Amino acid sequence: MPLQGRPRRLWLVAHRWLGLSLGAVLLVSAVTGTLLAALRPLEHARAPAVQPGLGGPVAASALPWQAALDELRRLHGPHASFTFRPPRQSDETLWVFVRGPRWNGTAYFHPTQGRLLAQIGERERLFGQLFELHSELWSGDTGKGVLSVAALAYLLLTVSGLLLWWPARWHQGVRIKWSAGGTRRLFDLHRVVGAAAGLLVLVCVASGAYMAWRPLSQWVTRAAGASTLAPPAVLRVSPQVPPVPLDVLVTRGLAQWPQARVGYAQVPAGEERPVRLRLRLADDPHPNGLSSVWLHPRTGEVLASHRWTALDPGARAYAVVYPLHTGEWGGPLHRVAVGAAGVVLAGYGITGVWLWWRRRRTSARPRGAVVGSS
Repeated sequence: MPLQGRPRRLWLVAHRWLGLSLGAVLLVSAVTGTLLAALRPLEHARAPAVQPGLGGPVAASALPWQAALDELRRLHGPHASFTFRPPRQSDETLWVFVRGPRWNGTAYFHPTQGRLLAQIGERERLFGQLFELHSELWSGDTGKGVLSVAALAYLLLTVSGLLLWWPARWHQGVRIKWSAGGTRRLFDLHRVVGAAAGLLVLVCVASGAYMAWRPLSQWVTRAAGASTLAPPAVLRVSPQVPPVPLDVLVTRGLAQWPQARVGYAQVPAGEERPVRLRLRLADDPHPNGLSSVWLHPRTGEVLASHRWTALDPGARAYAVVYPLHTGEWGGPLHRVAVGAAGVVLAGYGITGVWLWWRRRRTSARPRGAVVGSS
């Protein structure tokens, strides 16, 4: 039954002011998310490639792990951390994401020769700047928290919008009066598209907030009565003990699950934390893998290995949340749907503000004037 009278007015006020207060954040998230989806193929095309003829991606055991690490430490010092991404295609290079006090960006190495081909700073790429804006509003953890609050606001906007839209007769609920004035057409589009695509957009917004703000996954774990799995501790050894080459660490990590594919190899700054090998098993829905092997950087000992199915509930949810948000789960149609959700969310923000502004302009008109926004 559609809302009437005072309840409808209260929900309308809540919907309007939630949209106006946090709509700008959602609009930024929507526009940048859509641009990231469109620019991702161009970003991959811009990365240095190797000449065809390798016959397929180079096996993880044959990649120049240690040679690349030595070069990066020479260039960026001991206080930088490195995340290695092996080639996924036959012409791809070995990518290394660098995070350090002096420079952040991506280094590209030849997968067989170990030569450094190029380094591209994070701020040198439009894609990198958009990603920072999309994921943290250029504000680190504070921005991630704001995005999570905006996601909660969108949940309330969806509920209030559906309650306001709910029609007495269904044909009225999906009707757009194309012959009416521009403001009325815009109002009809806002409510009809909002009702039709609200759930799709909600999934994209909620999954993005889940990935952006780590406390959400921790709350899920606590709500399930479980404990968060923490990285194992690294026991100090004599400084005279030389570090184990990264090539050896990768080989030992892969021995835990020989059929797995290396998603990432994460080498932290210093030696107080273990080297982490992220592996993708055959049944893992996460495209980069969530199963992990932790290794001591000096002794090469396997400190812990966690299959993705054995992770705590909050962390295990990333196996579904990440591909759901990025559109990598259902192929091209899924990616199109995710891009469309970003366009729709941006449309909500623009049309909502326009309708509010038009309502203010027409509020002083005589009672008989057509407002078309409520």
